[in-house]
Amino acid sequence: MLFILGATVFNVIVAVISFFLLFVLYAKFLYGTIIPSNNISWAFSLLFIASIAISIFVYRIVLKFLLAKFDLEKYFDPLFVRKSIKKQG
Repeated sequence: MLFILGATVFNVIVAVISFFLLFVLYAKFLYGTIIPSNNISWAFSLLFIASIAISIFVYRIVLKFLLAKFDLEKYFDPLFVRKSIKKQG
């Protein structure tokens, strides 16, 4: 349970940090030059979606690293269990 809570908090923190970094880059390089200032709502929407995508990407990399370093599968029941179907014949 603590792993899931920690992973969720990590994912939210990465999303917030990436949103602020993307916003700073947008404000410094793109605001008013490439993207007109009257389309700021579209820019914020795209920044929000991009920050979520970045957080998912970073989360998958960190999770893959943790699974390789620690054997976390022995602490969790599998989420999806394959049912074996025997052929009769």
